[in-house]
Amino acid sequence: MSTPTNPFPAEPHPFAGVPFTKGHGTGNDFILLKDPDGLLALEERSVAAVCDRHRGLGADGLIRAVRSARLPEGQAALQSHPDAEWFMDYRNADGSVSEMCGNGVRVFVHFLLDQGLTTLEDGGSVAIATRGGTKIVTRSSNGYAVDMGPWEFIFPEEAAARSTDSLVSAGGLDVPRPALSVSMGNPHTVVALAELVELARTELHTPPEVQPAPPHGTNIEFVVPHDPLVDDDGVGSVSMRVHERGVGETQSCGTGACAAAVATRYWAGGNATDRWSVRVPGGVVEVDFHRGADGRERVILSGPAALVATGTFR
Repeated sequence: MSTPTNPFPAEPHPFAGVPFTKGHGTGNDFILLKDPDGLLALEERSVAAVCDRHRGLGADGLIRAVRSARLPEGQAALQSHPDAEWFMDYRNADGSVSEMCGNGVRVFVHFLLDQGLTTLEDGGSVAIATRGGTKIVTRSSNGYAVDMGPWEFIFPEEAAARSTDSLVSAGGLDVPRPALSVSMGNPHTVVALAELVELARTELHTPPEVQPAPPHGTNIEFVVPHDPLVDDDGVGSVSMRVHERGVGETQSCGTGACAAAVATRYWAGGNATDRWSVRVPGGVVEVDFHRGADGRERVILSGPAALVATGTFR
């Protein structure tokens, strides 16, 4: 009797033999790889395969820890930040390259500490190179605080004239809604909704439509301001859901939380608070504003980071 042929032959795993760690920041989850010398080939197809939630490990993105000196983008970062030894090479779940991830950079620093690749005392800071600029990450009481740098409007003339710059259509919403596009080193489009029930019924399993869209696509945040908007301690609060570019809906988005606070604060007027709490499906992150030495307004994102599993790809 002949041996039956396996109708579903196993393909060689793209990262066979490579150790991995799984982590998340308020539910925004990542596969983390240690590759100090930049030897791994991160092909789009391979990244998408390991991030697949049915046939791979499953994640919102993949992050590779590589020494800045080993990548052209990292070498450029070292020119202005010689202490930025590590580069956060971040890929979306579909394998596309992304500029930055606010939750991801917190998890990345937690991973560096876990792997013995850096040290960081309570209150200490470390410089991390990314495609969205070098970020300073500080160990804080609730995890890590990240100086996300200055924010800016993507369509400044429209924002100044109308306080919005685009219209967003999504399943579950009866009509297109006005929105404001903000850059946090990566693009975001923020939509204000009136009630939590409206936020809950918005369908994010397919990408919402943005007109006009930022040139390189955008992450889309749907936000409901709380009532009261600012509590007795002077902290503003909103609830948010997000559709991430190249991923889909995620439990959290750090840069998206920053963009949501930027837009809500802008709509609230010049006397709005500088301290914000952003509730996402995966938890809560904090956003604070301050003026940098150059006079530009900078955004600080703080929140937890967790590592949940380690292993080796078969």
